[in-house]
Amino acid sequence: MARIGILPLGRPTFDVPFAEEKLAGMLAALDVSGHQILGPRHLLFDLEAARDGIETLKAEGIDQLLLLQVNFTDAVVAVEAANAFDRPLSIWAIPEPRLGGRLRLNAFCGLNLASHALGLAGRGFGWLYADPQTADLDGLLSGAHPSGRLAPEPAGDAVAGAVTAQALTGKRIARIGAHPDGFDTCAYDAGALKTLAGVEVDALELDQLFDTARAAPAQAAEALRADTAGQLSNLGEVDPGELDRSLRLRLALDHIRTQGDYDAFAIRCWPETFTEYGGAVCGPVAQLGEARVPCACEADVYGALTQMLLQQVADAAVFLVDLVDMDVGDNSGVVWHCGQAPLSMADPETPPQATIHTNRKMPLLYEFPLKPGRVTFARVSQAHGTPRMVIAGGEMLRRPMAFTGTSGVVRFDRDAGAVLDDVIASGLEHHMGLVYGDHRTALKDAAAALKLPVLEL
Repeated sequence: MARIGILPLGRPTFDVPFAEEKLAGMLAALDVSGHQILGPRHLLFDLEAARDGIETLKAEGIDQLLLLQVNFTDAVVAVEAANAFDRPLSIWAIPEPRLGGRLRLNAFCGLNLASHALGLAGRGFGWLYADPQTADLDGLLSGAHPSGRLAPEPAGDAVAGAVTAQALTGKRIARIGAHPDGFDTCAYDAGALKTLAGVEVDALELDQLFDTARAAPAQAAEALRADTAGQLSNLGEVDPGELDRSLRLRLALDHIRTQGDYDAFAIRCWPETFTEYGGAVCGPVAQLGEARVPCACEADVYGALTQMLLQQVADAAVFLVDLVDMDVGDNSGVVWHCGQAPLSMADPETPPQATIHTNRKMPLLYEFPLKPGRVTFARVSQAHGTPRMVIAGGEMLRRPMAFTGTSGVVRFDRDAGAVLDDVIASGLEHHMGLVYGDHRTALKDAAAALKLPVLEL
């Protein structure tokens, strides 16, 4: 019988009662596992509470550390906990049903962030993504499901990809605000980026965005509102003051782009756009994506680079997505972001709607399921500290909307279980670029020209 120390991780901006229900199921499964379960049995919502839990486990002495990824968290606690114990480490994350409502847990994204951060730290771990009723805890706790590490393969034809790679040279990204703590997936080195792709980054402050938005002419804001109302029939249902502030962010980004001659943005989209400014940037990001101005949320500079690259090879709008669920039984995954997909990606059978952010309750977000069709995913990745190009192909299915915002159900070219294994083993960042069509060959050629090895999921 092993002494298993647990740390149940959560964040209060998600569905706490549902998370507590799931945690109860996890604890019940652990209690009958035959092991001694030590540590807090309630959700730890902040770093201070997690540190108290770590100290408790240190005092009790454990054989293995198990992080219960009950809903979304960043990777700060995962890394700190991993550093605190010279013991085997595992992470158990919980799926949630695709019911068309809010993303209530978003636990997979927490697992994704942790896998990237732990990969950068060179820390191996075991992992599981399963409901308590079906979870193979014996396998998890015996190390049968390790994180591993994947070796990339040589890229394509550098000569064929030279035009794409050269098209990036001289482009400029405006990074507005710093990435959130615990989002190692969004970290970047401006010098390394310039060497890799010839792309420059200017670091701007959020106050510049907010001040520019507040100063935007009322007439321009009203004209944009009228234009947006032509796209979203229910626009009048959202709070008009918050809507005005949201749309002014679009005007501000247009102004900043013109003044700085920028080609893309990487924006710290939360929490300050809600807590300090009072409106969502998601809808404006969707509009700019449709206008071929890539915008990466959470100040993800390499996400913006990926979008520019995909836009170049596909000559089409790009959507920066989170992978939020993998269902091995259905052989499908769900890609999602709050409400910022370009309008041209909407399923024509489901008219797009205006909505509010599910956690912060402010507009403007777009809401629709992604249209069916062939899709390509890509990421210029820094996983495990080694630059590479990650590529995947699949088919977007016509399915009911999985979660609020903009989301789609995708069937990858490989089985969902194999893709899931590779996402965690690769330490892939939680953002991937999505574009319609099959552009894998062109991406491999561009990777060769950029001197990047390729990893195909």
